[in-house]
Parts: sequence; structure tokens; C-alpha cells
Amino acid sequence: MSYAIEMLNITKTFGTLVANDDISFRVKKGEVHAILGENGAGKSTLMSILFGLYKSDSGVIKINNEEVSITNPNVANDYRIGMVHQHFKLIDVFTVLENIILGQEVTKKGFLEYESSRKKIEELSNKYKLNVSLDAYIKDISVGMQQRVEILKMLYRDADILIFDEPTAVLTPQEIEGLFDIIREFAKEGKSIIIITHKLNEIKDIADNCTILRKGKYIGTVDVKKASVEKLAEMMVGREVNFEVKKSVSKPKDVVLKVSNLNLTNRDKTKNILTDINFEVRSGEIVCIAGIEGNGQTELVQLISGLLEVHDQGSKIYLNDTDITKYSIRKRNDAGMSHIPEDRQKHGLILDYSMELNMVSNSFYKDIYQNKGFLNFDNITNYAKKLLNDFDIRSSMGEKTIVRSMSGGNQQKVIIARETSKEHDFLIASQPTRGLDVGAMEYVHSKLIEERDNGKAILVISLELDEVMNIADRILVIYDGKIQAELNPKKVNKEEVGRYMLGTKKEVKSNGKKW
Repeated sequence: MSYAIEMLNITKTFGTLVANDDISFRVKKGEVHAILGENGAGKSTLMSILFGLYKSDSGVIKINNEEVSITNPNVANDYRIGMVHQHFKLIDVFTVLENIILGQEVTKKGFLEYESSRKKIEELSNKYKLNVSLDAYIKDISVGMQQRVEILKMLYRDADILIFDEPTAVLTPQEIEGLFDIIREFAKEGKSIIIITHKLNEIKDIADNCTILRKGKYIGTVDVKKASVEKLAEMMVGREVNFEVKKSVSKPKDVVLKVSNLNLTNRDKTKNILTDINFEVRSGEIVCIAGIEGNGQTELVQLISGLLEVHDQGSKIYLNDTDITKYSIRKRNDAGMSHIPEDRQKHGLILDYSMELNMVSNSFYKDIYQNKGFLNFDNITNYAKKLLNDFDIRSSMGEKTIVRSMSGGNQQKVIIARETSKEHDFLIASQPTRGLDVGAMEYVHSKLIEERDNGKAILVISLELDEVMNIADRILVIYDGKIQAELNPKKVNKEEVGRYMLGTKKEVKSNGKKW
């Protein structure tokens, strides 16, 4: 049988960590092939080898039955291999257009010629509903928009072998279905598609075959149509996975967080980003904010956490009855606020620091970790080792591992360990399971429920409706910078919540005033 891609007996190590251990798999032309595995199972490493970002220690790669040596991404492009990366490969100070054409620029008499590239990208953007401002700088656009840029980069290069590493993590359900329609068209054209995803229902929806990895080893390849979601999950984690979040009825008590008349405009004050946001979060409850990407939830979290300053005079944020509106991030941290940020690499971690230093990055100044300005590394190391074991964080060099080298899921575990292990009354969790496998999601959800049951006040911001419905005690729906509704998850279904998210339905308050 003829294969478009064959990766045979691939082994790759990082120090003592065996990321890929003698893995083989094959993909036919016109096939959508899913790669499934826990965080740190070696999926992204394997695909990075195929794309030329890493070189395997041993093994063979064949493209269309020809043995090849892919030494860098440019060589991969020569073999018409494209990749959408889980962790974006973008330059913050370049525009969207400059990022997409980087390395594929069109010149005219020695000068860059943008118009033909712009036209092609706009056509792709319109065709695939991946709208993004081509003149915006990467540093100024949301995580969701950055993901769209990565997808457009690959589409711009007309690849025949397409690798999608967690491409749907920041897309709405409608955008995901649109992307899957595109992938199906690619398959019909004879292109080979490899998709890495933790979302088992997506695998059932889009993939023909699925290869499962666990702890760097090949477990098996299955026909997706013949395998149940439960079977795929069990092969992935090595045990049965509980898809239902078990929780008791919440018993909320005192108000911990109060947001009063919160408003935010854009820089030139021509548009409202947030308008009259009012809500409370009590101890012993989980409040989830549901909304489609780009409706103000990112800015709301940044205002509450201190990443953005509150300029509106009438806007107030209270923590345990104390006005923290003008508090610095450190002062909010000391007042009892913990924060799991939306973008773990930009706001959650110092990527070139070790895991142990990241574990104390918000508490290194406390007496237990320093004396007269000198860090107490023994205490820091012991604390990091404890969290590493308690939270099952996997890495090549334990607490000494540089965080940049860790998988996305294990990076997220570092943040969750740090933020939930310090003293706090209030936890903001923004997209807490983004990019996590079902086993890790199960763990994060159980941790949030445990936090709630221990009397913490928790605010979760999530694009995943299943997640919202599973863990929320109350749901606030945000649309166009306004709270559309406050809902009881036991009395509404996903379709109704979705209508609020799309702005086609609004809740009417008892006094007749719409939110």
C-alpha cells in the first residue's frame, strides 16, 4: 500500500526523558489521521520531528515512499508539509500580514510587494471565515485571533501534508465546524491531514484513523468508526475516565468578589469594550462566565487581576469588602487573589526559568523563600518537589526543568499547582483546561470542585460549553461587553446558553430592564 507519510521506529530523547520511544505510524493520501495522547505523551514532539523542528535520535521518515531527511521547517515546506502549532510561532512586533508571509515574501525590483499576498490572504480569510485584521500587531490581538493567524500561515503555503496541533482550542463551535468542513475538502482533494487533539468527540467527527500514544510509547492505531469515545479515552490514559463531574450542591456564603459598574473603552474611547458589569462571587461557589471569544471576557479578567488598570471613576472591584480597584498585581495577590491566566506562556510563566522558580514567582519575596534579599533555594526546591509530586507534573529534569521545554499540559499544571497551593480566598481560572487531555481535564475539574468545597470563591471563564455546564453553580453570559443573563445550569440547556452567547436572546430583569 502506498502511504503519503511513514514515520518508522522514531526515537527522541531530551536528557533522561524519552519523548518518543520507537514509534511508527503511517498516513495515506486523502486520510484524516488523529494523534491522541495525554499531555507529555510525545505527540507534539513526533510532529515537530516531521516538520523539521527536532531531529530524531533514530528512525526513518518517508514521504510518498521516498526516504527523506527533514533538517528544518524550510525543508519540510519543500516537501509541502505545513503545521499549525499548539504554541504559536509568531513575532509580537510584526503585523498579522508580515507574520503570515514571513519566509514567503513577494518582491518587486528588490522591494517587498504586499498587495498580491494581501489579496490571497483576504480570499483565504473570507473563504474559511478566519477573519482577522491584517494590519494589527500580534501583541495587540487575542489568543483566538493569533490561532487564526497560524491557520492562515499554513493555508497560505498550499501544503499537501497538513499537521494541526490542537487547532480548535480557541475556536467557537461554529468555527470548529467550519474548519472541519475545510479539512474534509482537503481530504477529498487527496491531501493528508494529521490532527492532534484532546477532544475525543472531535476525533469521532473528523478522523478516519487514530494513533494513540502513552508516555512516549505507541499503544495502537484504531479505526475511529469502530472505537467508542470511552475506549479511546481508556487507551489514552490507561484507565477508565469519568466524563461526568461529580459535585455536591454548592453552599455559598459570604461575598468574596464584588464587581460594581465596571466599564472599559478602547484606547481612543470610540468603542465600549465593557459596559456596566455588575456581579458577585461568594465563597463556596463556582461562577462561570460563558461567551464567544472577543466579547470582553479577556479584558474583564485583566481588570480584575490587575493586568489592566481601571480608569473609569465609577468602576469598583472589591475583594473581601476591601476596595482593590487601584491595587497592584502583587497587592491583589497578597490580599488573597489567585489567577490562572488565559495565556499561560505570556502571563502565567517565565519560560526560560526553571520549574521551581516558576512555582514561587508570585511569592519569592516572602520570608520562607528569602532572607535579606537572598533566595533560600533549599526551601524553594523542597516546595517545588512537593508540588511536582502532588500534581503529577512530568518533566525531563524534575523541578530543575526549564519550563519552555515542557508540554503545554504540564506547563498548565505548574500554574494550577502554584495558584491553588498558596493562601487565597478567590481564584480566577481563565480557560483552565485549554489544550489539556481528558485525564488532565478530569483532574482540573476535580481540583476546582475541591477548591469550592473548601470555601474558596471561584470565577471560571471558559469557551467550552460542556465545561461550563458541568462545573458551574451559576452562569453569567457575556456578549458585546455586557452581561446578557445570569442562569442556573440545572434549569437551562446548552442550546439556550448558546443563544445568549450569540446575542439572539436577552434576559429580562424583574423591573423590566434588560441586562
